[in-house]
Amino acid sequence: MLSETLENGLRQYAVGEKLRTLRLRKKMSLVQLGRHTGLSAALLSKIERGLMFPTLPTLLRTALVFGIGLDFFFSDPRTRHALGVVRRRERLRFVPPEKGAAYRFECLDFAAVERKLNAYYAEFDAQSARKAASHQHDGAEFIYVISGSLGLSVGANDIAVHEGDAIYFDASVSHSYRRLGRALCSAVVVTVP
Repeated sequence: MLSETLENGLRQYAVGEKLRTLRLRKKMSLVQLGRHTGLSAALLSKIERGLMFPTLPTLLRTALVFGIGLDFFFSDPRTRHALGVVRRRERLRFVPPEKGAAYRFECLDFAAVERKLNAYYAEFDAQSARKAASHQHDGAEFIYVISGSLGLSVGANDIAVHEGDAIYFDASVSHSYRRLGRALCSAVVVTVP
Protein backbone atom coordinates (compact mmCIF):
# COMPACT_ATOMS: atom_id res chain seq x y z
CA MET A 1 0.00 0.00 0.00
CA LEU A 2 1.37 3.39 -0.99
CA SER A 3 1.17 6.46 1.17
CA GLU A 4 -1.12 9.29 0.07
CA THR A 5 1.92 11.43 -0.74
CA LEU A 6 3.37 8.77 -3.06
CA GLU A 7 0.01 8.13 -4.72
CA ASN A 8 -0.48 11.84 -5.39
CA GLY A 9 3.07 12.11 -6.70
CA LEU A 10 2.61 9.19 -9.09
CA ARG A 11 -0.89 10.26 -10.16
CA GLN A 12 0.45 13.56 -11.58
CA TYR A 13 2.23 11.60 -14.33
CA ALA A 14 -1.08 10.10 -15.59
CA VAL A 15 0.70 6.91 -16.67
CA GLY A 16 -2.57 5.00 -17.09
CA GLU A 17 -4.11 7.69 -19.28
CA LYS A 18 -1.00 7.86 -21.43
CA LEU A 19 -0.97 4.08 -21.82
CA ARG A 20 -4.65 4.04 -22.79
CA THR A 21 -4.08 6.82 -25.36
CA LEU A 22 -1.20 4.87 -26.93
CA ARG A 23 -3.25 1.67 -27.07
CA LEU A 24 -6.30 3.34 -28.61
CA ARG A 25 -4.15 5.22 -31.11
CA LYS A 26 -2.96 1.84 -32.37
CA LYS A 27 -6.56 0.50 -32.28
CA MET A 28 -5.42 -2.29 -30.00
CA SER A 29 -7.59 -4.08 -27.44
CA LEU A 30 -6.42 -4.84 -23.91
CA VAL A 31 -6.24 -8.53 -24.85
CA GLN A 32 -4.04 -7.77 -27.87
CA LEU A 33 -1.74 -5.59 -25.77
CA GLY A 34 -1.63 -8.39 -23.22
CA ARG A 35 -0.48 -10.85 -25.89
CA HIS A 36 2.36 -8.51 -26.92
CA THR A 37 3.49 -7.80 -23.36
CA GLY A 38 2.80 -11.09 -21.61
CA LEU A 39 0.63 -9.19 -19.11
CA SER A 40 -3.01 -9.90 -18.37
CA ALA A 41 -5.75 -7.70 -19.78
CA ALA A 42 -7.09 -7.27 -16.22
CA LEU A 43 -3.76 -5.91 -14.99
CA LEU A 44 -3.49 -3.54 -17.96
CA SER A 45 -7.04 -2.34 -17.36
CA LYS A 46 -6.25 -1.54 -13.71
CA ILE A 47 -3.19 0.44 -14.77
CA GLU A 48 -5.14 2.38 -17.41
CA ARG A 49 -7.90 3.23 -14.93
CA GLY A 50 -5.39 4.45 -12.35
CA LEU A 51 -6.30 1.71 -9.87
CA MET A 52 -2.74 0.43 -9.89
CA PHE A 53 0.69 1.87 -10.63
CA PRO A 54 2.93 -0.30 -12.81
CA THR A 55 6.43 -1.37 -11.86
CA LEU A 56 9.21 -0.15 -14.16
CA PRO A 57 9.68 -3.59 -15.79
CA THR A 58 5.92 -3.74 -16.50
CA LEU A 59 5.95 -0.24 -17.92
CA LEU A 60 9.02 -1.02 -20.04
CA ARG A 61 7.27 -4.08 -21.53
CA THR A 62 4.41 -1.88 -22.70
CA ALA A 63 6.71 0.91 -23.89
CA LEU A 64 8.60 -1.52 -26.14
CA VAL A 65 5.34 -2.54 -27.84
CA PHE A 66 4.73 1.07 -28.85
CA GLY A 67 8.35 1.83 -29.73
CA ILE A 68 8.77 4.48 -27.06
CA GLY A 69 11.08 4.99 -24.11
CA LEU A 70 10.13 5.19 -20.44
CA ASP A 71 10.69 8.94 -20.58
CA PHE A 72 7.40 9.21 -22.52
CA PHE A 73 5.48 8.42 -19.33
CA PHE A 74 7.43 10.79 -17.10
CA SER A 75 8.25 13.82 -19.21
CA ASP A 76 6.15 16.88 -19.87
CA PRO A 77 4.63 16.52 -23.36
CA ARG A 78 5.25 20.22 -24.02
CA THR A 79 9.02 19.71 -23.71
CA ARG A 80 9.28 16.36 -25.56
CA HIS A 81 10.90 16.47 -28.95
CA ALA A 82 10.48 13.84 -31.64
CA LEU A 83 14.15 13.12 -32.17
CA GLY A 84 15.74 9.71 -32.37
CA VAL A 85 18.94 8.38 -33.87
CA VAL A 86 19.14 4.68 -34.71
CA ARG A 87 22.56 3.31 -35.58
CA ARG A 88 22.73 0.45 -38.07
CA ARG A 89 23.87 -2.02 -35.40
CA GLU A 90 20.94 -1.00 -33.13
CA ARG A 91 18.10 -1.70 -35.56
CA LEU A 92 15.30 -3.88 -34.26
CA ARG A 93 14.49 -6.79 -36.58
CA PHE A 94 10.86 -7.81 -36.91
CA VAL A 95 9.37 -11.10 -37.95
CA PRO A 96 6.51 -10.40 -40.36
CA PRO A 97 3.07 -11.37 -39.03
CA GLU A 98 2.18 -13.25 -42.21
CA LYS A 99 3.05 -16.94 -42.13
CA GLY A 100 5.59 -17.82 -44.80
CA ALA A 101 6.51 -14.20 -45.55
CA ALA A 102 9.84 -13.97 -47.33
CA TYR A 103 10.95 -10.54 -46.26
CA ARG A 104 12.68 -9.03 -43.23
CA PHE A 105 11.98 -5.64 -41.72
CA GLU A 106 14.29 -3.62 -39.49
CA CYS A 107 12.87 -0.64 -37.62
CA LEU A 108 14.67 2.59 -38.50
CA ASP A 109 12.92 4.97 -36.13
CA PHE A 110 12.20 3.16 -32.85
CA ALA A 111 14.25 5.66 -30.86
CA ALA A 112 11.96 8.59 -31.71
CA VAL A 113 9.28 9.45 -29.16
CA GLU A 114 5.65 9.74 -30.31
CA ARG A 115 6.34 8.88 -33.94
CA LYS A 116 3.86 10.07 -36.58
CA LEU A 117 5.05 7.37 -39.00
CA ASN A 118 6.97 4.09 -38.95
CA ALA A 119 10.05 3.60 -41.14
CA TYR A 120 11.67 0.26 -41.97
CA TYR A 121 14.53 -1.13 -43.98
CA ALA A 122 13.30 -4.24 -45.82
CA GLU A 123 15.04 -7.04 -47.70
CA PHE A 124 13.07 -9.42 -49.89
CA ASP A 125 14.24 -13.05 -50.18
CA ALA A 126 14.33 -15.20 -53.30
CA GLN A 127 11.44 -17.17 -51.75
CA SER A 128 9.25 -14.07 -52.06
CA ALA A 129 9.33 -14.45 -55.86
CA ARG A 130 7.40 -17.71 -55.50
CA LYS A 131 5.10 -17.06 -52.58
CA ALA A 132 3.55 -13.70 -51.75
CA ALA A 133 1.29 -13.54 -48.69
CA SER A 134 -1.28 -10.74 -48.82
CA HIS A 135 -1.94 -8.50 -45.84
CA GLN A 136 -3.54 -5.17 -45.06
CA HIS A 137 -3.44 -2.59 -42.29
CA ASP A 138 -4.78 0.85 -41.55
CA GLY A 139 -3.18 3.93 -43.04
CA ALA A 140 -0.93 4.50 -46.02
CA GLU A 141 2.32 2.90 -47.15
CA PHE A 142 5.25 4.36 -49.07
CA ILE A 143 8.07 2.24 -50.54
CA TYR A 144 11.34 3.48 -52.03
CA VAL A 145 13.38 0.72 -53.73
CA ILE A 146 17.09 0.98 -52.91
CA SER A 147 18.28 -2.00 -54.96
CA GLY A 148 16.83 -4.68 -57.21
CA SER A 149 13.24 -4.93 -58.36
CA LEU A 150 10.07 -5.44 -56.37
CA GLY A 151 6.71 -6.68 -57.55
CA LEU A 152 3.65 -5.49 -55.66
CA SER A 153 0.07 -6.62 -55.81
CA VAL A 154 -2.18 -3.86 -54.48
CA GLY A 155 -5.81 -4.90 -54.81
CA ALA A 156 -6.27 -5.90 -58.46
CA ASN A 157 -3.12 -4.02 -59.57
CA ASP A 158 0.23 -5.71 -60.25
CA ILE A 159 3.07 -3.20 -60.28
CA ALA A 160 6.83 -3.53 -60.75
CA VAL A 161 9.08 -0.96 -59.09
CA HIS A 162 12.80 -0.90 -59.70
CA GLU A 163 15.88 0.66 -58.11
CA GLY A 164 15.18 4.35 -57.51
CA ASP A 165 11.40 3.98 -57.99
CA ALA A 166 8.85 4.79 -55.30
CA ILE A 167 5.22 3.86 -54.73
CA TYR A 168 2.51 5.16 -52.39
CA PHE A 169 -0.77 3.33 -51.71
CA ASP A 170 -3.69 2.90 -49.34
CA ALA A 171 -2.53 0.10 -47.01
CA SER A 172 -6.10 -0.89 -46.11
CA VAL A 173 -6.25 -2.47 -49.59
CA SER A 174 -4.91 -6.03 -49.56
CA HIS A 175 -1.30 -6.02 -50.77
CA SER A 176 1.75 -8.27 -51.07
CA TYR A 177 5.41 -8.00 -52.05
CA ARG A 178 7.64 -10.29 -54.13
CA ARG A 179 11.20 -9.94 -55.32
CA LEU A 180 11.59 -9.81 -59.09
CA GLY A 181 14.73 -11.32 -60.60
CA ARG A 182 17.79 -12.73 -58.87
CA ALA A 183 19.38 -9.56 -57.54
CA LEU A 184 18.97 -8.61 -53.88
CA CYS A 185 15.97 -6.37 -53.41
CA SER A 186 16.00 -3.85 -50.59
CA ALA A 187 13.74 -0.91 -49.84
CA VAL A 188 12.74 1.71 -47.32
CA VAL A 189 9.13 1.16 -46.29
CA VAL A 190 7.23 3.91 -44.49
CA THR A 191 3.78 3.36 -42.97
CA VAL A 192 1.53 6.09 -41.62
CA PRO A 193 -1.34 5.13 -39.32
